[in-house]
Amino acid sequence: MTKVRIAVAGAGLIGRKHINVLRSGSADYELVGVADPSPEAAAEAARLGYPCFATLDDLLRETSPDGVIIAVPNQLHVEMGLRCVSAGIPILIEKPVADTVADALKLIEAAEAASVPTLTGHHRRHNPIMRRAVELIAEGRIGRPVTASAIWLSHKPKGYHDLAWRREPGGGPILINAIHDIDCLRMLLGDIDYVQAAKSNAVRGFAVEDTAAAILTFKNGALATLLLSDTVSAPWSWETTSGENPAFPRTDQDAILVGGTRGSLAIPSLDLRWHEPGREDWLEPLVQRREPIIPADPYVEQMRNFANVIRGNEAPVLTGRDGTVTLATTLAITASAEAGRPVAVDEILAGHRPSA
Repeated sequence: MTKVRIAVAGAGLIGRKHINVLRSGSADYELVGVADPSPEAAAEAARLGYPCFATLDDLLRETSPDGVIIAVPNQLHVEMGLRCVSAGIPILIEKPVADTVADALKLIEAAEAASVPTLTGHHRRHNPIMRRAVELIAEGRIGRPVTASAIWLSHKPKGYHDLAWRREPGGGPILINAIHDIDCLRMLLGDIDYVQAAKSNAVRGFAVEDTAAAILTFKNGALATLLLSDTVSAPWSWETTSGENPAFPRTDQDAILVGGTRGSLAIPSLDLRWHEPGREDWLEPLVQRREPIIPADPYVEQMRNFANVIRGNEAPVLTGRDGTVTLATTLAITASAEAGRPVAVDEILAGHRPSA
């Protein structure tokens, strides 16, 4: 079987992650080149022995890839995505799809009109932990899902905010970090109808928030809370609880809790707790079981899905359009906090600018 030839636009932190996966020796896919104008990217490519081009146009012309991963700054996603679409090349776009829903839909609609597959890089969708959690809920193991709580509390290091864009609106934990947790909640409980949120910059005083909280109402009637801050020393975040990224010290805590009419599920531990049938009573003890999984690198699983989508053998785990819904939900949190009222996700998808 011929390897799928994949290129990467952007050699930053996430771009390098994709580059490393593509260079891992898989029988399914291979790296054919990288587009990044920085001298650092060119030096790294020369050291490791893969082609690096200053522009996406050069990359496409010289390598003719089967697919392109777009891992450039958010404001370039649409421009580069449209170039790939015009060439008929499937794309995997790192989250968020774009800075705005309007821009995201411009890209997605162009791709759909051209029948070019688009995938969104929410890698947790490919994590075996999340996949098993979804299965457990679908199997009815906790009964009807009623509520959930997601927590992302961390303390970003000194120097993180030296980059100016990280101190400006859009560079804070809502769009950078919480968007992943929102996508996980959508994965577990379905689409969100509307949100009520608040945000604060009281600790650092930057133009961007450092803390936020939200109540999420799902279309199926479930309710969830989301709490996040990048100024807190705490063990509750996906990075510190899942073991997904070895750079983060691991804790024995959970970051997402889901409650149902028959039981509850903690994630990422996958601890299930439930009452035996007929003994649903707060005075009755809960039975507990930890669900086993076979670990796998979600970035590798994501790349496998991308390669199979290119071959026509699989559907995208997360399409560009579905990723746009996650973006709209995340933007609704900011809009609600600024307007001081509940905001429907459909308002954001329709391009409305909520006011108080």
